[in-house]
Amino acid sequence: MVMDRRRLLKIASAAALVPGGLSAQENALARAQKALVNGNDQEFADAQALILERGDPDMAAALILALRYARRPQSKFISMLEAVTGASAGSSWNEWMLWQEAHPEIIPHPAFGELKRDVLLRIDPNFDDFLRPEFIQRERMNIRLEEITWGGVIKDGIPSLDNPTLIEADAATYLRGDDLVFGVAINGDVRAYPLRIMGWHEMFNEVIGGVPVALAYCTLCGSGILFETEAAGRNKPFVFGSSGFLYRSNKLMFDRETLSLWNQFTGKPVVGPLADSGIELRQRPVVITTWDEWRANNPGTKVLSRDTGYRRNYGSGAVYSAYFASDDLMFPALVDQSEFKQKSYVFGIRVQGEAKAWPLKYFEGGSVINDEIAGQPLVLIGDAATRTVRAYERGGRAFVQDSRGLISDDDGKWTITEDVLVSGGVTLPRVAGHIAYWFAWDNYLGAKSEIYGG
Repeated sequence: MVMDRRRLLKIASAAALVPGGLSAQENALARAQKALVNGNDQEFADAQALILERGDPDMAAALILALRYARRPQSKFISMLEAVTGASAGSSWNEWMLWQEAHPEIIPHPAFGELKRDVLLRIDPNFDDFLRPEFIQRERMNIRLEEITWGGVIKDGIPSLDNPTLIEADAATYLRGDDLVFGVAINGDVRAYPLRIMGWHEMFNEVIGGVPVALAYCTLCGSGILFETEAAGRNKPFVFGSSGFLYRSNKLMFDRETLSLWNQFTGKPVVGPLADSGIELRQRPVVITTWDEWRANNPGTKVLSRDTGYRRNYGSGAVYSAYFASDDLMFPALVDQSEFKQKSYVFGIRVQGEAKAWPLKYFEGGSVINDEIAGQPLVLIGDAATRTVRAYERGGRAFVQDSRGLISDDDGKWTITEDVLVSGGVTLPRVAGHIAYWFAWDNYLGAKSEIYGG
C-alpha cells in the first residue's frame, strides 16, 4: 500500500504538535504505532500506509506488540511484519517473538517505549512502578524492552510469602510422603517449603539461621534459587515480589525498596534504579526432595503451613499441573534443542564467573558424579526421580555409592548432611546450585557454560 503524499504530510504536520522532543516524522510514527493497537479504522489505515511507505524494520517491535493486544485480524499485522522485515517468521505472536529474540540488531523506533508503557499500564496502572520513562531507555536497561512480556497477572498477582507461618513436622498432616519440598538449612535452622504451596507464590522472604534470604521460584523455568538478600553497600536486606512480567519465559522479580526489576535466574537487577549497580545476589544451597526423605534426614525440621493468608488450592499436583506435564513452553523463548529437550531438567552451579550444568538424566537411579568447575573438584550426589542433587567440594577424593546409597571413598564411609559431607573429623562443604529446565539455562548461561556429558 502506498500512501497519498498529501495525507502523509497532513499527518506529519499534525503530529508535530505532539510534545516529546521527536521530529515531526517521528511523532507521526509514534501516533501510527499507537493507532496499531487503539486506533479507529481510519487511524489504523493511515498508520498501516505510513509504516509500509517507510518500510523500516524498526517498526517490528510495535507490530509484534499489536499482534498480541490489538483487536484486529492477525493477518493484517503479519503482512506488515513481512513487508518491513523481509522475513516470514510464522502466523502467531509466539513465532514473531522468537524471531525478535533472534534479531537483537534491530533497534525499535524511539517511540516504542511510550507505546509499550501505554499498553501495559492499561492492564495494570501499577506497572508504572517498573516502566517509568527514565528507566526504559535502551541505554539504561540490561535486557531488551521489546522482549519483556506480560505474564498474565498484575503486580503482586502472584503474592510473595513474607516470614510465613511454619509448623512442626508432626503437625504437617496435609503433606503426602512423596510431595516435593524445597529443603533449606542454614546454621542449624532447618526448614521445608512444599512446591505445591510455593508454586502459587513463587517467592518467600525469610531470615533463616540469622541470614536474610529469598527463594525465587520461577515455575515456568522449573527453578527455585535461594539468594542472600543482603548486598554490599545496602543498608538493609532486599525484599522481593513478583512483577507480573517475564523475560524469555523467566519471571522478573522486583525489590520493594527501589522497584527495580531483577532477573530471577541471574540474581541481577536489569531495569530501574539499580540496573547499573553491578549487584549480583549470592546463592545459598537449596535442594528439592520428597517430604519423606527430607523429614527422615532432618527430623527437627519445620515446614511451611497451609495457613498462608491466601485462598489457593494447595493440593498435591494442583498448581501448574498441565504445564509441568507438557513438553511445551507457555511463553516464547529460543532454545537449542539439538542435545536436550527444552524442558529437560539440569542441575546448575555458578562459581568464580564460570557456570556448569549437569543434565538430570545422569542421576537416574541415584548416582554420584566426581567432576569439577573452575578448577574446583566437586562431588554431586543425586536422584533424578525426585530432582534431588547436592554438590560438595571433594578435594582430591573420588567418591562412589553402594547399593544401599551410602557414600564412600578409599578412606571409608561419609555421611551426607545439608551443610557438609563428614567422615570422622573431616568435613567437605556444600556448594550452592539449583535445578532448572534446560531452556532457561540455555537462554541465560548456555553459551557461557560447560555441559557435563557423562
